[in-house]
Amino acid sequence: MTTPDTDKNETDTTDTDDAEALEQGRLLFAKQCDFILGATNMNQVPISALPEIAFAGRSNVGKSSLINALTGRNTLARTSNTPGRTRQVNFFDLGHQLMLADLPGYGYARAPKSEIAQWTALIEDYLRGRVELRRACMLVDARHGIKSTDIQVMALLDQAAVVYQVVLTKCDKVKAGALEPRREEVLKILSKHTAAHPELIVTSARKNLGIAELRAALTALAAPEALEAPIKLG
Repeated sequence: MTTPDTDKNETDTTDTDDAEALEQGRLLFAKQCDFILGATNMNQVPISALPEIAFAGRSNVGKSSLINALTGRNTLARTSNTPGRTRQVNFFDLGHQLMLADLPGYGYARAPKSEIAQWTALIEDYLRGRVELRRACMLVDARHGIKSTDIQVMALLDQAAVVYQVVLTKCDKVKAGALEPRREEVLKILSKHTAAHPELIVTSARKNLGIAELRAALTALAAPEALEAPIKLG
């Protein structure tokens, strides 16, 4: 009489589940993704029945490049070598199943202080008051790790009880052997924050690394099927 290899069966099941999640992520992010509007104040944000994912991070962390990589479109989100070019919350409807919100970068930006203060307030108001927001993707440059400005936003999200998941960007630019210590350092910081998601995703938009895994994680939060007329504009 033989006994079943329980560990092997569990591993096979996990592998199958992971493969299905990756495929579901691929299918969703291959769907039509349309720019809805750019909001400069909370009165302009769309009324939406869609689950929403926000992308936040310091200026020049690679938010637009990551959104383009996720959706497989080179020009969906505007990219620039000049930090601080995104000065509004840009909303994108992904297949009538998920709303993506590209937030202005915080930190360094070549703009008047009054303008920086205006869009910083917009970020804070949005993160505190957006009912549809299911998760914030907090983008952190893998070369530099979590900075004081990131900690401030994380504290805001903790207070607002908004779940946020840290996504390390530009991992292809990190020297060999330095990525794992950076990952452990970030995880240690996250363990002290109540709203932080325990899973850390390491990505490179340029090399397409970690993109499939992030798609799968976000697809788990999407509406199970396309909603009819899911968005109203103010």
